Amino acid sequence: MTRPLTQLEMLVELEPIAEQNLNRHLSMAKDWHPHDYIPWDHGRNFAALGGIDWDPEQSTLSEVAKAAMVTNLLTEDNLPSYHREIAENFSSDGAWGTWVGRWTAEENRHGIVLRDYLVVTRGVDPVALEQARMTHMTHGFSAMNIARDKVGPLTDIADVGLLHSLAYVTFQELATRVSHRNTGRSCNDPLADRMLARIAADENLHMIFYRNLCAAALDLAPDQTLAAITLMLKNFQMPGVGMPNWRRNAVLMAKHGIYDLRQHLDEVVLPVLRAWKIFERNDFTAHGDHLRNDLGAYLDNLRTDTIRFEEQRDRSLARAAARRSSAGTLAPSSDRG
Repeated sequence: MTRPLTQLEMLVELEPIAEQNLNRHLSMAKDWHPHDYIPWDHGRNFAALGGIDWDPEQSTLSEVAKAAMVTNLLTEDNLPSYHREIAENFSSDGAWGTWVGRWTAEENRHGIVLRDYLVVTRGVDPVALEQARMTHMTHGFSAMNIARDKVGPLTDIADVGLLHSLAYVTFQELATRVSHRNTGRSCNDPLADRMLARIAADENLHMIFYRNLCAAALDLAPDQTLAAITLMLKNFQMPGVGMPNWRRNAVLMAKHGIYDLRQHLDEVVLPVLRAWKIFERNDFTAHGDHLRNDLGAYLDNLRTDTIRFEEQRDRSLARAAARRSSAGTLAPSSDRG
């Protein structure tokens, strides 16, 4: 059996691919400015400056849109955690270091524009938003720690950090793109829709960088990389996990099509695995084939869970519609004629 590559060896071997994809990204990324997406003429002072503090009646967002916008913003707010994780697993030198800095700067714009929009338009309670930001950022996030909590010490993969990070951010960036795009559509505001489409375009370019690097890692060390991919997917959690009201907001978003199991499977997991040709490759050893079978079994279970979720959601939505219809039928008539 071939000796697993160390993280340092991986970084050195993948450096030329990182440089190629960094240059590709810089050639395709569009500069944009958060202030261009904010309706500043909607802004006014809060009570501390002689104005009026936030009131729920001031928001034009639905409960679903509020939940999605807050979840997306708090996810972006936790950027220092993500920066630490990729900085520790990549390198501060050469193309790797340049990418880490560029990616961090681009991601920071997302949090800036989302917060400015929500505060200026009074879409959500700014006090509750700030309290949630403090809580979430203090708690932090680590995809590696989640994996360790699930499976214990990661002793079966040499220097798993780089490969696990590459796999995680590939799927996470694509999942975030889907969530942002659907959140924009839910806001019933053309400006919010354009803003979130702009953010989603960034996330897609980030995904492509990571997907290409992970593809190169698969070519370099097929079994080792597949082990990291399988471990990550079986224990995947969105980066917002653990934020205040996470479960309530995630359920609301899934129930109303912002991000659900079907989207996770059909728009995120399967397209990436197809791009990597996971089930077509012939360069795995017997151990790699075992991992691939394990991954296939996981996907079968995910398909079953997806169908079950959709059936439960359909029943729940039908019951809610029936209750609304019944309430409308039973409401007293205003016709006095």
